[in-house]
Order: sequence, then C-alpha cells, then structure tokens
Amino acid sequence: MKRAFIKTLLAAGAALLVAQPVLAQATKLRLAHSGAESETQHLAALEFAKQVKARSNGTLEVQVYGSSTLGNDNTAIASVRGGTIDLTTSGTPYYTGMVGRMNVLDLPYMFASTEHAYKVLDGPIGRGLLDELEGNGMKGLAYWEVGFRSLTNSKHPVRTPDDVKGLKVRTTPNPAHIKAFQLMGASPTPMPLAEVFGALEAKAVDGQENPVNIVRNNKFYEVQKYMSLTRHAYTAMPVVMNKKKFDGLKPEQQKALIEAAQAAGTFQRELIKKNEAADIAFLRSNGMQVEENVNLEPFRKLVAEPIKQMFVEKYGPQLIDAIQAAK
Repeated sequence: MKRAFIKTLLAAGAALLVAQPVLAQATKLRLAHSGAESETQHLAALEFAKQVKARSNGTLEVQVYGSSTLGNDNTAIASVRGGTIDLTTSGTPYYTGMVGRMNVLDLPYMFASTEHAYKVLDGPIGRGLLDELEGNGMKGLAYWEVGFRSLTNSKHPVRTPDDVKGLKVRTTPNPAHIKAFQLMGASPTPMPLAEVFGALEAKAVDGQENPVNIVRNNKFYEVQKYMSLTRHAYTAMPVVMNKKKFDGLKPEQQKALIEAAQAAGTFQRELIKKNEAADIAFLRSNGMQVEENVNLEPFRKLVAEPIKQMFVEKYGPQLIDAIQAAK
C-alpha cells in the first residue's frame, strides 16, 4: 500500500511538471552607438530597451553598447549590414554613401526649425528615405536626433563666415557638410566622433561642428575655447536593424520595435529641448565663450543655395520642394 501511494504521488508530480508552460527565452538584440553614456542618444537607447521589453511582453531584450565599444559609426553600420550587430544608430551623414537621396536632410539651412524637421522626418518623406535603406540590408525603424549643428574652435570667436577662413574643422563625411566649410574657406576633415577629442587635443584640427549637448557630453569644452551657434545644418539619427533579423521576427515583435524606437525618439527630442539652456550655461561655466546671437543670414547666403543646386543636379528638385512645402 505504501509503495503504491508513493508511485501515485510521483506520477501526479510528473503530470504537474508537464502541465507547466515552458517560458520562452527572450531574444537578445545588441544595439551599438558612438555616444557617451551621458549623451541623449545613450539615454534614448536605454529608453528604447525598456520600451522594447514592455511592448514585446518580454520576448525581446535589447542590450545597449555605447561609446563606440563595438566600433565607430562606420564599423557599427557595416556590422549591422553583415549581421554581427543587430541594431545601431548614427547620424544621417553615415548613411548617405548608400542612400544618396538621404543627403537632402543634411543640406545647410534646409529646416526652419526643429518642428519643421520633425514634420518631415515623421511623415512620408522621412519614412520613404528610411525604406530606401532596405536595399542595403537594413530596416529603418525611426529617427532619433543629433540636432542643429554649431561650430566650436580653439582659435577665435566666429561671428561671420570670414571668421571661419583658414580653420581646420572636423566634419562628418557628408558631402554637404564638407562643401559648406569649403565655401567658407575652411579645411574640412571628416572623422568618426570617437576620434574627435584626441584630434582637437593634439591640434590636428582647430574645431568641430556638433550640437550643444554633444559638445558638453564629449567634454569638447576642455579643448575648445569658442562656440558659435551657427545652426548651419540639422542632423537626424536613423535607428536601423539588420533586415534579415527583423524579417525573421513575429509581426507583433516587429511592431513593438518600431513603436519603441519612435517613443524613444520623442523621449530624446524632449530631453534635448529641455536641457539646451542648461548645457550652454554649463559650457560657459567651464570657460567657453558662446556666441548665441549669430547673424545667420551671411552664412545661409554663402552656402545654402550652391549646395542645394548640387543636390538638385544629381537627384532633381522634388525632395527639396516637398520639404519646403512642409514648413
């Protein structure tokens, strides 16, 4: 009787184990970017990871690797295309070698305001440009933000285009950015963000151009004396994923990724807007001379139209006309 009772208990226990649902292990995705941990793109990446986990009911888990730990911008994009990294985010200049029409977003003084930029990026123009990345093995999820670029240097204040002449300026590899500084008489030098501080410190370049928050969070104020809010170009930051990996996910997981990327983008935009005045005050308190009220018209007159015509000659006027109509 005792032996039979034990057998019955064991059988019941086995049946109970079989009846328990087996919890699926979350699919882990690696996201790489070049920003420092204090930068808004890193904070947006952490918000994205949180949103993905919640929206996918825990079936997806994003691991964030910042500060170029998995490679600089070019390396991370190549790794996403090759499938060794799942996701990355970089400024649009790093994608325009593959999708030339995306260069329209980087043309000098193309956007009248951040609101104008958001309307374009979040609408059919922005979505269409993201979709063109699919031919290069990437799925565009959403746009995050680098923001409006301004000039810093270690030589002297910049108040007019003439003040830019002769400066060696680090730029992105974007043709529009390079041409703009050539037109102002500077010597543009493209390089990845991870190399910029060292180049400024070694005096290999005199200056660089990035938004206020990036100047602060990369500690460029330690090696730059002057900043002028030229706001000469806006840079968006596409979030992209290996297309094959994306296509292999369930539709509800794909939806979760896209919606999480959009939500994290909104989170970042609000953070940048809220912090800009404090960032400028911080730079001043750390010894930078910040020219806030720069007369932008001479800069716009010198660079906007010639570079716009370069784009029109190659791709036609349709995209530019559509962006201007969205004001």
